[in-house]
This record gives sequence, structure tokens and C-alpha cells, in this order.
Amino acid sequence: MGAQQLSAKTGFLVVLLWALVLASAFGVVRSTHEARARLNQLEVMRREAAQLHVQWGQYLLEHSAWSAYGRIEKEATEKLHMTIPRGEQLVMVPK
Repeated sequence: MGAQQLSAKTGFLVVLLWALVLASAFGVVRSTHEARARLNQLEVMRREAAQLHVQWGQYLLEHSAWSAYGRIEKEATEKLHMTIPRGEQLVMVPK
């Protein structure tokens, strides 16, 4: 092999290695960008989950307030004019 052929192969190898280094660098930049974007998305979803958890707790409190025995009894007596039956008004239904 001549000196020119060796120099040409070495030059080609150096250019190829630089191209591979640049491709690798672009890959690192791209993967870092994707990781940061996904981490940001995760934080947004965690904040949304926390807000939904708070809202769910508020709905549970509201549900317990609306279904409280005293409130239902008050609604039945005031709006529907219902009363508690007396003993002779009770009817036993056989099985």
C-alpha cells in the first residue's frame, strides 16, 4: 500500500468517525429533549390528579350532606308532607 492510499483511508476514517460523533450528539440532544418534555407532561398530569383528588373529596362531602338522614327526613315531612305511621297504620306483608 502506498502512502497516499493510507492517507486517503485515514482521512475517510476520520471523516466517518466525526460523522458518527455528530450523529451520536444529535441523538443525545433529541433524547434529552424528549425526556424533559415527558417529565413536564408527567408533572402536569400529577397536578391534574391532585386537583381531581381534591374535587372528589369535595363531592364526597357534598354527597354525605345531601344524603344525611336528618335532611331526608326534613324533606319528607316538609315538602312531601309525610309522617311516621302509627301502629295501626302499619301493614305486615307476608312472604
